[in-house]
Amino acid sequence: MIKNILFDLDDTILDFKIAERVALTKALNELGISVDDYIVSQYSKYNISQWKRLELGEITREQVKVNRFKLLFDELKLDVSPERTTALYEDNLCIGHYFIDGAPEILEALYEQYNLYLVSNGAKRVQDSRLESAGISRCFKGIFISEVVGCEKPNREFFDYCFSQIQDFKREETIIIGDSLSSDIKGGINAGIKTVWFNHRGDDNSNDTTPDYVVKHLSEIKAVLDAL
Repeated sequence: MIKNILFDLDDTILDFKIAERVALTKALNELGISVDDYIVSQYSKYNISQWKRLELGEITREQVKVNRFKLLFDELKLDVSPERTTALYEDNLCIGHYFIDGAPEILEALYEQYNLYLVSNGAKRVQDSRLESAGISRCFKGIFISEVVGCEKPNREFFDYCFSQIQDFKREETIIIGDSLSSDIKGGINAGIKTVWFNHRGDDNSNDTTPDYVVKHLSEIKAVLDAL
């Protein structure tokens, strides 16, 4: 029987793709740069690649923040400060929130029956602001942000810390739900708990990370939990 549910935040509960586009557009516009779909897609590509390097322990969080803009500006041949852009981008990312379809409803349906915990690799300042805007912190018995914990998903150490903060914790009573195979699902496997891949984009699983369950909409989670 499942008692503890670990939820990822970005692109699982809150729509990071929308937030990213809005924040990037505002930041670059402030610097006099017009933004189109190509720039957004290239930034997103560089951003994802740098976060994956962080997950592998190859670079630091601060390097992620700067590298993604440096790579973008190098490609576009723009003489713009990556550090200045990072500050503007994060300021804008802190503003407001956008829910993934069905997120408020699934949290309301689950939080009185299960112990919900949030596990995020995002920046603390950004996540704190977005959570306050969304008004969902009350649904979680604990919020674990890697910048505070000192290590990131999928590292076993991140999950060990989270588990140490959960009263009467048992691995067999715990499940993680997230959109990322490389951080959420691999992390859950590393930690020895059940995993649910929230594959709302319909991505192919081309690696050797195999989740226990796959859902395409958050409304499907209740049926998965009821079956356990």
